[in-house]
Formats: sequence, C-alpha cells, structure tokens
Amino acid sequence: MKIVAGNSNRRLAEAVAKTLTLPLTKASIRRFADNEVFVEIQENVRGEDVFVVQSTSYPANDNLMELLITMDALRRSSARRITAVIPYFGYARQDRRSAGRTPISAKLVANLITEAGAHRVLTMDLHAGQIQGFFDIPVDNMFAAPLFSRHIKENYPDHDLMIVSPDVGGVLRARAIATRLDCDLAIIDKRRERAGHSEVMNVIGDVSGRDCILVDDLVDSGGTHCNAAEALMKNGARSVSAYVTHGVLSGGAVARIADSHIQMMTITDSILATEAVMNSPNIRQLTIAPLLADAIARTSSESSVSALFE
Repeated sequence: MKIVAGNSNRRLAEAVAKTLTLPLTKASIRRFADNEVFVEIQENVRGEDVFVVQSTSYPANDNLMELLITMDALRRSSARRITAVIPYFGYARQDRRSAGRTPISAKLVANLITEAGAHRVLTMDLHAGQIQGFFDIPVDNMFAAPLFSRHIKENYPDHDLMIVSPDVGGVLRARAIATRLDCDLAIIDKRRERAGHSEVMNVIGDVSGRDCILVDDLVDSGGTHCNAAEALMKNGARSVSAYVTHGVLSGGAVARIADSHIQMMTITDSILATEAVMNSPNIRQLTIAPLLADAIARTSSESSVSALFE
C-alpha cells in the first residue's frame, strides 16, 4: 500500500500516513513557469495499491488538476489500483441543473476522475448523496456523524440539546446525529434567492430555552449559519453552536462567524485551515485522519468500510 499526497492538504495526508505507520510516497508535484502542473512519482509503484489524498478545495481547479495528473502518472507507472481519497469533493453543489443552459459540473468532475485512472473513490459527507451515482466506479462516502456525536457528548454533557438542520436538504444528516444523541430535532426554513445569499423564513420546532447545535456538511460564506443562529436566538434559544464537516470559509466568512451568535463552530480538517481560521476565537478543528486511515486500511484489505458507521 502506498500513500501519495497532493498539495491541497499535505498536513492531513501526513497525519493519515503516520496513523498507518507508512511513509508518504516520494513524489514531486510542481508548476512550470506558465503554471502547468507537472507530477513525477519518485519511487516504484508497479503493482501497488495506491491512495492519492487530495481535497479539491480552493484553489479548486488547480487542486483538481493535481489530482487528475497524479493519477495519470500512477496509471502510467503500472500501479495495480488507484483510489482517489478526496476528503472534500469540490463542485458537489453543482449536482443538478439549477436553471436553463447550466451545467451539471459534479458529473463532469466524476467523469474526469474516472478517465484519469481512479479505480475507486473515498470521500466524506458529499453535499448531495446522489453524486455517488455519477461515478461508474465504487464510491465510499464516509460521514462525520460518529465523530461529531462523540465530541458533542464530551463537550455538552449537561445541556438541554436541540439539533438543528439549517435547511430542509440537511434534515437526514441532522437527524442521524439527533438519533445518536437521543435528542430533539428542529429545522430552519430558508429561502435562497441566489448563490451565496439566503434568508431565514421560519424555525420549525420549539427551541425556547434549548442549547441549539447546527449540523451541516459545509460552510462557505457563513451567511446561512449566521442567519440561522440569529433566528434561533430570536426564537428563545439559550445558545447556538455549530458542527460542520467542511470549512470552506471563503471571503469574509471567518469574521462574519466571529461577529455572529454562534458561540463555537467545529469543523474538520478535510480542508487545510487558513491562518484566519486557526486564529479565530470561535472556530475549532477536529481531525479526520484516524477515520480516513481506518477506511484506507479497510479498503486495502478488502474489508467493510460501511461497518465504521454502523
């Protein structure tokens, strides 16, 4: 088994390799003067089971090209099997035609990954579960729910908790954690007029006097979660925290969250934290390295990955 790290989140790849007690495979991923990506695998991978760890986060196009070219280099180096380990799968929000004459970019990216040489994909908390069907190769979609549930139990032992989905589309994800914690579920009814801007319409559920925890798969501009926190407080919530798998946190999101009613937002390290995130007073990270390492080991040994979440 070999682990190859892209440049998008080398810190996570190193943590995964350390958990597996394996060295990272020597590889050079660099740029030509015109910014073309060049990849050189610097050790023998013939007949090996190779896992490429690369999130397609910002800059999404550069990181995606790194992933594709790395897999092509491995395929041409006669690797036996190539697994694309994509902790954060970019373009996942473009999973359907939102209007006339628009693309389904998630499907296009799935085709590119397959054609580049991936035999299977290992990812985490896809924005839309149906993206698994965009691939003609096996896809293991892991969940942060067990990790979040344990952390909530440890940090909120004596609180009257209410798990909250920030929109109707995330109800299944929020319900999974509410079931694990044996607590109630509320839903935010929101309207999104355009990408990146949302308006809270109603809070479905009685949150008065409750410690509310927003659960979501990703936070980008932070507007949805900040607006949801404000609505919950107006409806009598005692406190609002958030657990989000992917901290995209673009633009002024970190400052927006710092000035919001969110006491603490917990994200994973599926995306490399910026300096602003690391210095934020109310954003913290949980590592998914042990979970990824376990899934990689199970994939290599042909064991069940879904058993991790049962």
